Amino acid sequence: MRRKLMAGALAFVMAGSLVACGGGEKKAASEGESKEAATTAQSGESKSGESKSGEKKHYKFGYTCMDGTNPFFVTIQDKIKELVEANGDELIVTDPGNDVTKQISQVEDMLSQNLDGLFMNPVDAQGIIPALDLAKDAGVPMVGFDTEVGDMSYLVSYTGSDNYNAGKVVGEDLVKKAPNGGKIIVLDSPTMQSVVDRTNGFMDAIKDHGFEVVAQQDAKGNLQVAMGIAEDLLQSNPDVVAIFGGNDPTALGALAAANAAGIKNCMIYGVDGSPDIKSELASGNSLIEGTGAQSPVSIAEKAVKIMYDYVEGKQVEERYPVETFLITSDNVAKYGTDGWQ
Repeated sequence: MRRKLMAGALAFVMAGSLVACGGGEKKAASEGESKEAATTAQSGESKSGESKSGEKKHYKFGYTCMDGTNPFFVTIQDKIKELVEANGDELIVTDPGNDVTKQISQVEDMLSQNLDGLFMNPVDAQGIIPALDLAKDAGVPMVGFDTEVGDMSYLVSYTGSDNYNAGKVVGEDLVKKAPNGGKIIVLDSPTMQSVVDRTNGFMDAIKDHGFEVVAQQDAKGNLQVAMGIAEDLLQSNPDVVAIFGGNDPTALGALAAANAAGIKNCMIYGVDGSPDIKSELASGNSLIEGTGAQSPVSIAEKAVKIMYDYVEGKQVEERYPVETFLITSDNVAKYGTDGWQ
């Protein structure tokens, strides 16, 4: 029976959707400066990014994110690559496929290729620490994006969505639409700090408003995992008024399970603002009720600017937050469904 449900559900939901899953003090290139200074002395390059002969310095950067097949991260990767290559520089891209051990190995391999900087998005906030130690020892500056690492002091700077607010605006919308409260399911991902922040924002928003969390499980930010979990939970809790997914792929997995089970009165929320979720909202006949939207394009652009500023000796802030906001059927037309905002 479960295989039939999953097969039917997968046909309904686009298989390409997966996870998505802060100003502070200024930092200048200090630790990384020693590495750059040595390189400069050997190559005759100046700190302004030009050699003594007037030629522009060429940089080599590394890139790692938790899941390179996730449309959210595909957008970030493509934009970073576009901007780096437009500057005449090189970006080495790796994909650990949500395996932190593999991510550590890939980072080690990239570091052996004499990187000037590393764009970092961890599979596991704590589990990635050994890779951060390797980069620190190598004097390679890291710019974090979208998901925080367990110890932010390893990073020269970080840019990402206001994930707490993304969950909060979703929770506030649920409170308005279900004033009497009710049973809800929460599908989170405890190892992904971005999803933890979103879940905290959501839970704080619905607190003391009559909601009962009948189940809270780790969907790993993955559509198929979420679908399987939601399928089981909806069998024992068919009367839930809402499901919160820590990202849009999780929400889409819950949607597939709810549709397969014939659920008609359940509000499903995600976080991302992905084209797939926006298409559901625009359809007018979906259980998807809203999403806490973010902009991967803005995150990528900010991460690249931070990296270049830092390696060229400019001061950077510790954090650069990117706005999040609610998208529902009421305003989805403003953002369109063809791409990311």
